[in-house]
Amino acid sequence: MARALSAGVLGEIGRLRGLYARSQSALLPALHAAQDEVGYLSEGAMQDVADALGLPLSEVTSVATFYSMFFTEPVGRHKIRVCTNLSCYLNGSEPVLDHLCRRLGIRPGETTPDGRVLVEVAECLSACDEAPVLLADADRHGRLTPAAVDELLGRLE
Repeated sequence: MARALSAGVLGEIGRLRGLYARSQSALLPALHAAQDEVGYLSEGAMQDVADALGLPLSEVTSVATFYSMFFTEPVGRHKIRVCTNLSCYLNGSEPVLDHLCRRLGIRPGETTPDGRVLVEVAECLSACDEAPVLLADADRHGRLTPAAVDELLGRLE
């Protein structure tokens, strides 16, 4: 069966495995490495992770489907999460989210038809002092306005 992950990523997973006394401890960073390469955790990618760590596929799948940061279906290359918790809501996250979705032509939880952007609602991004906040891939953006969203989308294109 063909591998879903490159030799480089499998090597990185092996390196991660060597950092821990138990292979289960390397599972989260290994899943991140696999998702970073494939874009989501395909069945083949999860099998490769299981093989590389010497774990049953069921254990890898259980962890991958438990955490919201992992995707088991194809999603947008860029992931934008908008906080809608109380501080962000009171400071305008709803108009920011509406503007973002209107600009992209999608609703929260959807990916743009070109596969470029996934928009999700986040319960809390731990940045109440910068509300409203969103996370674009790994970068946090605070004190958002619709104009700031337009600028961010311009950079993602």
